[in-house]
Amino acid sequence: MVHPHPSVVALVGNPRPGSRTRAAAEHLAQRLGPALAPVPLDEPVPFATVDLADLAPQLFAAERPAVDEALRLVAAADVLLVATPVYKASYTGLLKSFLDAYGPDGLAGVTAVPVVVSGNPAHALVGEVHLRPLLVELGATVPARSFTVTEADLADLDPAVDRWLDRAAEPLRRSLGGVATLAEVLR
Repeated sequence: MVHPHPSVVALVGNPRPGSRTRAAAEHLAQRLGPALAPVPLDEPVPFATVDLADLAPQLFAAERPAVDEALRLVAAADVLLVATPVYKASYTGLLKSFLDAYGPDGLAGVTAVPVVVSGNPAHALVGEVHLRPLLVELGATVPARSFTVTEADLADLDPAVDRWLDRAAEPLRRSLGGVATLAEVLR
């Protein structure tokens, strides 16, 4: 059964706390929740943020309760926004290190959206070429194109979010219906 309000989690892979990547992911999450509801909503839908910059000191520790809790939260999301800045033409090592904790089906039942913030329009395909295959390898469903913005877009994200939602909201809604059924089968 599909939840009336899908749970949305923003996973932020920027190594800087309070980053612009986090701000972009949270802005998208605020807009995405109401857009995915079965009936139009004017009020915000709660979402959670996992900022890996806060977890970095524990990531490779033997005992890492906060990381383990974050892994559970991410795997339980209906919609997972996986946000990264572009580092060396790809996603960050911090994000990869966190996601490496999952097995091949660790994100089964999760609908994922790659979210990329780049300094240069030449990196517009990082989400599609690098991040999407990683998420699919982990079992996530990625039904829509990546949400990609440049640093110049960050001052006013609404036009970019509007354009993206026009194309992505319907495939995401369809996926959530199918993912809920798949998640029930896998449990």
